[in-house]
Amino acid sequence: MRIFVGARIFDGLAFRDDCALVTQGATIRALVPYADRPMGETVDLGGGLLTPGFVDWQVNGGGGFLVNAAPTRETLRAIVDAHRRFGTTALAPTVITDAPEVLEATLQAAREPMDGSLGLHVEGPFIDPRRKGAHPLNHIRAMSEADARRLIDARVCVVTLAPASVSLELMARLAAHGVVVSLGHSEATAEEARACFDAGARSVTHLFNAMSPLGHRAPGVVGAALADPRVYAGFIADGIHAHETAGRLAFRLKGPERLTLVSDAMPPAAGGPDSYELNGRKVTRRGLSLTLDDGTLAGAVITLHDAIRYAVQKLGASLEDALRMATSTPARLLRVGDRHGVLRPGARADLVHLGADLSLRGVWFGGEAVQ
Repeated sequence: MRIFVGARIFDGLAFRDDCALVTQGATIRALVPYADRPMGETVDLGGGLLTPGFVDWQVNGGGGFLVNAAPTRETLRAIVDAHRRFGTTALAPTVITDAPEVLEATLQAAREPMDGSLGLHVEGPFIDPRRKGAHPLNHIRAMSEADARRLIDARVCVVTLAPASVSLELMARLAAHGVVVSLGHSEATAEEARACFDAGARSVTHLFNAMSPLGHRAPGVVGAALADPRVYAGFIADGIHAHETAGRLAFRLKGPERLTLVSDAMPPAAGGPDSYELNGRKVTRRGLSLTLDDGTLAGAVITLHDAIRYAVQKLGASLEDALRMATSTPARLLRVGDRHGVLRPGARADLVHLGADLSLRGVWFGGEAVQ
């Protein structure tokens, strides 16, 4: 048994002052007043904040590794490990549009549970070619009945798709089997997007990016998502993928209950090199931008730790709300809020220690310090 003391505690929803966190092995046992703490091994944090581990549902790569480049279990493990060092203790490895054999290999690699992985995020190929972004056009295709069955059988966590390539019936079937259906890379009208939400889509992927924009006569996917209180939105908080003003608008309309921070991380994130190949095309880092040679954005270089600081500094979010958007809110979207993104009895002892300046001081995964 370990007792964590000496820091202000954020439990996933609110701050708890003058408390101690008690862990037993890989699990949280209790959150108690400091005066009532039990005897045991004491970890004195010496100030700062203790929070749940961060939860990221869009992670293409990190630490020099990319899911698409080598869709193996070893690659997934390397990406999970790289982001864990920066406080993300639960994530969804993300495979983007590619050849059918790449998707199949990734599904096979992710078949068995892996500590730190919440299951695969399949972003494409079932998207709209008019909003392909950096996805290769030649591999974009419509979803078949067999595709839907394969994703369900593989227990995929999230599928990003567009109504141009997927019927409402297949969306509803995926949702009924527990897959988080997220609209993205879509030129859909607001009416089409709303029909998807009615069919079971729960979120939109990287809000504002690769989707029909908000216009006062044509609200598009952006408008439909911002207006619908049922819908979660992933937001890449790096100041590159969306203007600060757009981020402030999204935060004001969705709030910390429905806006989730995501990294959309690529290999340069979490300590990787400044360039890599994506489907045979070179991607280069310039500051916080990752672009193809034609200037197309191709993912991000941030971690959720970076996103939290951006939300506080640029979006006007309180520290409490910024932390919620990286912990309990994405965990709730992914239906893992009983085990991840919270500090409560029975949850995993995945912890992050932040300094008062939000610097990263320590990470514990399943109760053990991450080196």
